[in-house]
Amino acid sequence: MVTLSAYTGLLVLVALERLYELKLSNRHARALMERGAVELGAGHYPAMVALHTGFLLACLLEPWLAARQFNSWVGPPALALVLGAQGLRYWAIRTLGERWNTRIIVLPGAEPVTGGPYRWLRHPNYVAVVVEGVALPLVHGAHWTAAAFTLANAALLWVRIRAEEQALGPAWEAAFSARPRFVPGGKP
Repeated sequence: MVTLSAYTGLLVLVALERLYELKLSNRHARALMERGAVELGAGHYPAMVALHTGFLLACLLEPWLAARQFNSWVGPPALALVLGAQGLRYWAIRTLGERWNTRIIVLPGAEPVTGGPYRWLRHPNYVAVVVEGVALPLVHGAHWTAAAFTLANAALLWVRIRAEEQALGPAWEAAFSARPRFVPGGKP
């Protein structure tokens, strides 16, 4: 059984992880810009930051305010999915190396990264975000947060992925045209 206090601790750890990722992203952005990279499609970035910040707050508030109890049928599998999503996220980050960023920053002329999870998917990091967005709230019964974030995130990803794929250009499109966006073995 996961107490509400333990769930709050999990959310604090996830928030600290996000702060670390922002620091890493900023370091990568500076290094890329020094090498001539350009940022594209930045218009949706503030909405993305607001959505993800609100998500963590809602994950915290909904179980406390609604006095939700831990569900032993849903909580453990949801926690396993959260942990799996973190593994996929860091595999993608490690594979992209300095080119991983929370913004759309493109280094002109750089070859597309096609190793790691990118062998099977165009956007493994977004798969991790989607899985986490459903699973993290469900660890402790934040059903409304899971539903609302999933819908809002789907709209945001529709904008984000179109902007990112356009920014990555023809070489990326040629390398990834046969790969599905989200599900291995799915349609490209």
